[in-house]
Amino acid sequence: MNAFYESLMQRLETVKGIAGFTEQEMQTILNFQNVSKAELEVDGQKYPAYRVLHNQALGPGKGGIRFHPNVCEDEVKSLAIVMSLKNSLAGLPYGGGKGGVTIDPKGKDEKHLEKVSRAYADAFYKVIGQDVDIPAPDVYTNPQIMGWMLDEYEKKVGHHEPGVITGKPLALGGIAQRTDATAKGGFYMIQSLIQQLGWASSGLKIAVQGFGNAGSFVAEMLHKAGHKIVAVTDSSGGVMDENGLDIPALIAKKKQRVALAESGMGTVIDNQAILKFDLDILLLAALENQVTLENVAEVKAKTIVELANGPVSADADKILFEKGVLIVPDVAANAGGVTVSYFEWAQNRTGNILDENYLELKLKQMMESTWNRMYKVYEELGKKSDLRTCAYLLAVRRILEAEKARGNI
Repeated sequence: MNAFYESLMQRLETVKGIAGFTEQEMQTILNFQNVSKAELEVDGQKYPAYRVLHNQALGPGKGGIRFHPNVCEDEVKSLAIVMSLKNSLAGLPYGGGKGGVTIDPKGKDEKHLEKVSRAYADAFYKVIGQDVDIPAPDVYTNPQIMGWMLDEYEKKVGHHEPGVITGKPLALGGIAQRTDATAKGGFYMIQSLIQQLGWASSGLKIAVQGFGNAGSFVAEMLHKAGHKIVAVTDSSGGVMDENGLDIPALIAKKKQRVALAESGMGTVIDNQAILKFDLDILLLAALENQVTLENVAEVKAKTIVELANGPVSADADKILFEKGVLIVPDVAANAGGVTVSYFEWAQNRTGNILDENYLELKLKQMMESTWNRMYKVYEELGKKSDLRTCAYLLAVRRILEAEKARGNI
């Protein structure tokens, strides 16, 4: 059992105790609809692969596919449950799903990755579908990989079905807003946090761990809003400047494939050093289990926003809560991606192209609504439980209501 799975079980147990959910209700939340496994063989190399469908009470499964060397069954199952909670909390008509391939995509050429993507679609085309389980990009996957998978899927089923996968290239029915959707949703959530705490709307000290797609986009938005991004890191290291980094210039360097540490900007730091800075907001946008019992004592940030899935362990959660650190949990903070995926899916299903300004406003409203509902429960519980527990409580309750309406409980 991996650490992320253990943390998730601890958190659900906490929610059960607070809400008084029965054993039957919790077992319903822990059951999986379908766990599919395969071994992909590409150019003589073998890669374990997974697609997990957690719960369909609210609608078809929805969740990304990641290409990463640490992918394992427990991780994918954990992330599928988290997707159920995230979709439920956001008010989307989805259950949770997740997929992955145990592969290090770095150093693999495009042709090899295309073969892996098509092999994945070949292995799992029978368990996905626009009304069954809908994949999307995740860690180290992108619109092009989704395009290959869509093409292979449609060849297998013999008809067009663009709604089977979201986060696709625009030419295949993708949606322009998807590129920075996770970051934009996170930005709206941060604005709600700042407003709730009565903080200044500019000039806050912020650091970003994980200067990838979501992390760099949200850093750019916060920089434009007048905040000081004092440090950024990625898997290769990072840079810091107490006076604030030039984020647009760093992004330009990154596009030129220049490592952050070699950008010539700020002081070079390692990936863990970013946790030790005195900050208003620490943005965690890398991978799970970045803040654990081993390093939680070093965290000095007033608040943490989780753009990655599960970057803070359950044990670290408790310590940070006792220290008064407010954490905006992943199931709320990074829901912008799946929300815009819903817009894409709806367009693919109906053929109705929605106005971009309308979608922008809709995303903002949905993220603000999630914050308001989550914070209201936080206040109702006397601020004696963290925001994650409040988010899980709302999410589990909505899933159970659907299960009860179906007569399954």
